[in-house]
Amino acid sequence: MIAYILATCIPGHEKDVIAKIKVLPEVVEVNGVMGRYDVFVKVSADNALKVDSAIGKVRSIPHVTSTFTMPAIYGQGGTIDDEK
Repeated sequence: MIAYILATCIPGHEKDVIAKIKVLPEVVEVNGVMGRYDVFVKVSADNALKVDSAIGKVRSIPHVTSTFTMPAIYGQGGTIDDEK
């Protein structure tokens, strides 16, 4: 299962938040972004409970003020490699 998390954090703490997110085992990708949100996170795990746990870990990181989570729907899209 894959989910995308958009996180907002206290200004000036983005690099610290990203560093703490990077070490979480379920995190596949993390990037700072500009706009309404500050951090983009992609998480992947073999079941929904592990994804939910990863979301909770991101939300509990100091200086994260809010998150918006988007679980991926299998069978609708994916990578170009998935279509071969």
